[in-house]
Amino acid sequence: MARDWRELFITGEAPAAGDTPDNAEEPEKRRGFFRRLRENMAKTREALATEIQATLFDTLDDETWERLEEALIMADVGARTTAGVVGQLEQEATSGEVEGGPALQERLVQLLSGIAKTGTDTIDLRHEPTVIMAIGVNGTGKTTTIGKLAWHLRQELGKTVVLGAADTFRAAAVEQLAVWAKRADVEIVTGPENSDPGSVAFEAVKRGREGNFDVVIIDTAGRLHNQDQLMDELSKIRRVIQKQMPDAPHETLLTIDSTTGQNGVRQAKLFSEAVPVDGIVLTKLDGTAKGGIALAIAGELGIPVKLIGIGEALEDLRPFDADDFARALVVSA
Repeated sequence: MARDWRELFITGEAPAAGDTPDNAEEPEKRRGFFRRLRENMAKTREALATEIQATLFDTLDDETWERLEEALIMADVGARTTAGVVGQLEQEATSGEVEGGPALQERLVQLLSGIAKTGTDTIDLRHEPTVIMAIGVNGTGKTTTIGKLAWHLRQELGKTVVLGAADTFRAAAVEQLAVWAKRADVEIVTGPENSDPGSVAFEAVKRGREGNFDVVIIDTAGRLHNQDQLMDELSKIRRVIQKQMPDAPHETLLTIDSTTGQNGVRQAKLFSEAVPVDGIVLTKLDGTAKGGIALAIAGELGIPVKLIGIGEALEDLRPFDADDFARALVVSA
């Protein structure tokens, strides 16, 4: 799975001199982020740790597996995904394939990581320009994520970016995106308040094409996933974009607030029924004991988590790494 920005994005460009994975600074950055991830997922890990320690290091019987199942479900890994993981682990333990507490814990990490490795975990930036559409309900951190993503594209990959403020019904959303555009040193296309979102998206893509920008990111209104009319509007925006670029948007990212638990899984399901969803941005992992939602979405819907947010700082938005995530979820030390 993607571990840093250059592994997340496909650019077709050779790394610049001194900017290879062997760069001494990069491994330290990765270790630093993993430490922050573990710290910010402490609530989830603590909720699991007691049961995992009590089950996998003690007698293995029916009650053991039931308690582990309950612990994973409480962490929002999801009932179906949990049943598959626990069933596999029980089978391997019973057959003697995996023996001993430490080995079982490590195998649990591997199984959870494997579930998260679904679909395509990269974002292809080889289009001219690449059009990314951001969707999600109000309050998930969607607009902030767009701003941070634009900043990383500009600062770390040297990409030129234009933002499209197609959330025209909420003035604060346009203002917030404008602040991020200035901070990230990227352009922004806006329209009058209450103007047609599709027209703003059209103009943003037009600006991206005519100005030879690398990436266009379209912000859409915070959809309430149970309102069919608003969902229909997402489809309309896609059609408007496709009038200029038939293969666009090239990436549709759905932002999910991890604190919403299983409701987030339902949101992902309903949004994916309205428009093709290529990846999930999972935010607010610093404030929840239910971080397993990443595994539930991947396991039940087959949609990969591509980005995670664990705080307010720019560096707290990072590409998702399944191995690191599973380890931070389970391993206490």
